[in-house]
Amino acid sequence: MHIIIFGPQGSGKGTQAELIARRYGYAYISTGDIFRYHIKNNTPLGSQVVAYTTAGHLVPDELTNQIVQDRLQQPDCAKGFVLDGYPRNQAQLDFIKTIVSINYAIQIDLSDDEAIRRLSGRWACKCGLSYHDIHNPPKQVGRCNICGGQLFKREDDQPAAIKKRLEIYHHQTEPLVAEYKTLGILQTVNGAQSIEEVFEQIKQVLKQ
Repeated sequence: MHIIIFGPQGSGKGTQAELIARRYGYAYISTGDIFRYHIKNNTPLGSQVVAYTTAGHLVPDELTNQIVQDRLQQPDCAKGFVLDGYPRNQAQLDFIKTIVSINYAIQIDLSDDEAIRRLSGRWACKCGLSYHDIHNPPKQVGRCNICGGQLFKREDDQPAAIKKRLEIYHHQTEPLVAEYKTLGILQTVNGAQSIEEVFEQIKQVLKQ
């Protein structure tokens, strides 16, 4: 089974992708994780990624495509995989169609207002733990439960940054919906529900 899962920031697509992978024994593939793997292990591909990121540039589609193709050739993808964060644009979608067939493109639908509300409530700690005002609040306001460190908001979770990321999603990724429809693989679930409810909808989709 080959699955693409996508949605705006704050939709919980990463969480759902991991739940799918664990339940069905598929490989979970995140472009961010792949980049970090290659950088950490000083691979030739990782060196190319670092060259772009340290210069403040986005990793070009050609390199991203190459890295994803390399990942899909690994043995754990033989049973199936869930792609989180790829393809992000038309060029990446055009490429993946040349190397593998996709069974489902699952869109987690969420309004911008709800995405901003969710992301604005996130807090981080230098020890690596994260919290949320509603879904996972710290025991003491502004302090980490484990190390007691001062919590802070990541730059990406500032309102202006969130709006910018949503604009990029609407401009680059959302237009792919029409093509997924044409290919007959699009399934949309309501992201404004609990994690459990969204996952239940996805399981019903995968039963088809």
